[in-house]
Amino acid sequence: MHSKSEVVLENYFPRKLVLLKQCHSNSLFPKANSCYQHRKLRSPPERNFYSCSGGSGTEPRSRVLGSPTSASLERTSPLQRGCRGDEASCGCGGALRLGLYYLTAQGAHRTHAKMMLSRAKPAVGGDLLHTDKRKKKGRKIPKLEELLSQRDFTGAITLLEFKRHVGEQEEDTNLWIGYCAFHLGDYKRALEEYENATKEENCNPEVWVNLACTYFFLGMYKQAEAAGFKAPKSRLQNRLLFHLAHKFNDEKKLMNFHQNLQDITEDQLSLASIHYMRSHYQEAIDIYKRILLDNREYLALNVYVALCYYKLDYYDVSQEVLAVYLQQIPDSTIALNLKACNHFRLYNGKAAEAELKSLMDSASSSFEFAKELIRHNLVVFRGGEGALQVLPPLVDVIPEARLNLVIYYLRQDDVHESYNLIKDVEPTTPQEYILKGVVNAALGQETGSRDHVKIAQQFFQLVGGSASECDTIPGRQCMASCFFLLKQFDDVLIYLNSFKSYFYNDDIFNFNYAQAKAATGNTSEAEEVFLLIQSEKMKNDYIYLSWLARCYIMNKKPRLAWELYLKMETSGESFSLLQLIANDCYKMGQFYYSAKAFDVLERLDPNPEYWEGKRGACVGIFQMILAGREPKETLREVLHLLRSTGNTQVEYVIRIMKKWAKENRVPV
Repeated sequence: MHSKSEVVLENYFPRKLVLLKQCHSNSLFPKANSCYQHRKLRSPPERNFYSCSGGSGTEPRSRVLGSPTSASLERTSPLQRGCRGDEASCGCGGALRLGLYYLTAQGAHRTHAKMMLSRAKPAVGGDLLHTDKRKKKGRKIPKLEELLSQRDFTGAITLLEFKRHVGEQEEDTNLWIGYCAFHLGDYKRALEEYENATKEENCNPEVWVNLACTYFFLGMYKQAEAAGFKAPKSRLQNRLLFHLAHKFNDEKKLMNFHQNLQDITEDQLSLASIHYMRSHYQEAIDIYKRILLDNREYLALNVYVALCYYKLDYYDVSQEVLAVYLQQIPDSTIALNLKACNHFRLYNGKAAEAELKSLMDSASSSFEFAKELIRHNLVVFRGGEGALQVLPPLVDVIPEARLNLVIYYLRQDDVHESYNLIKDVEPTTPQEYILKGVVNAALGQETGSRDHVKIAQQFFQLVGGSASECDTIPGRQCMASCFFLLKQFDDVLIYLNSFKSYFYNDDIFNFNYAQAKAATGNTSEAEEVFLLIQSEKMKNDYIYLSWLARCYIMNKKPRLAWELYLKMETSGESFSLLQLIANDCYKMGQFYYSAKAFDVLERLDPNPEYWEGKRGACVGIFQMILAGREPKETLREVLHLLRSTGNTQVEYVIRIMKKWAKENRVPV
């Protein structure tokens, strides 16, 4: 009786199914993320531009990442104001930063590297009216411009609201409040201010593009598109519509807006962000490097480059590039989070969690996106601890959360819940294809559904055969899984052997590798690999027990196979293992343990076939005794086994054996 093969696929939260979280400085879909370990099987990139520092930028947000503009800090209106490009942790990006959503370990990572888009010209007046300076004793009230130059948007809003309250309003106060709220990540407040501005009689039409950017950051893409078309044509409007075309998967519009991009910093950063979201990380790196070479003061671009290297699985390279930025801005939320994610990949969850501790202690209440991100990543770093409390509310906030929740349910053997979460996700990245393949493979094996197994096989083949993944460990794992499901185990071994050195102590790898070895007849090596597995859960799995029992039998160790059965509780699985031992031992001429197994089977189920098997095994033992290949004393136990049967044929067999025993003076 042959046990069926079962493929166990890695699941994501730092490497098995987790994830994977890569949104925002990449938290890990920990791919999500994390399913498979993401180490390239090719040489690392040249490290020749780390000294480049560059700048402008804003703190990449959890949903969108923007790149900095080169706007100066001269007094402008809130509709044109840019963010100084030397700090990625300021959280700015203004009404003009368009982020990329990259889907990460869950779903389709929303973009990791925000690309901040430039501002339009002032909608209402170029310069703000200066109020008379108050001469007061004691501490001087800061000017709005000072607060904006320091990126103190909370202070700026407080000042604006105070002046509004006492009747000393700045010009365009509502627009300035909207601008500051946007940079603080308070998009609802910004939306309220901009919507009120559009209702004014003499509303400057350029307000619409700021409103559209706010809708974009709130995930209200239809409204963002409608508002964007109401704005006059501008480079910012084109960038906004460029990103919206990507969101709507409208390739025709995407190419049209792409053609309108110019060779200016803001447009190139927008293009880099689209490359990032479409998983074209090297193309994004090339753009960032080119900009950095001419603008070394744009420090924040190092964060975006580091994000790309993280996505390419060059975690050590990512750390080196990131260090350039952290030397100048040591408290950046996004940079520290990315550093934690690199530590998670390079070391372990505890090392990653230690990097987040300072963020947990100091994160401002204004940065809700950072709190959600940190909570999400802590679940990943802690191996799924608290997943059911943290991840469900974040499923529609952080894309990786969905993927990591899928992984969590897989690890709890709740395949159906995993399938319900991911069935409507349209995969766009290798991690998503892999995770959908894992879920369908697990569901297909659990329910016996050939359709799900076929879908899984197709997903794995798609990833493993792609040019971008074929030389990566995940890509080769996918091809191994594809051939495993097709039961082409010689091909499985070709792929598994190509990265075996990375997984020497990995139970999941060893389980699949041992099965493939056993299926191709190499039971000796298969036995050795099975015995390397440490997981008690896996060692109690029937698939493991049945394969190991078969290896023992094929390697002439039937007693060890019998001991596996004796350790099991009475169940359907123990009955199946008995059948396997009975049949395989009989086939291998190990009649003693075959007879013992058939004897138990006959007592559990009086099926005539079990009597026939037992009779044949007992006769086989008798023949081996006659040939001197089995101790004569074994005959006593054989007779005991036969006497426990009520079949009428048993007396004839016993009589012959006893006659021989008497003639040869064998006590029975």
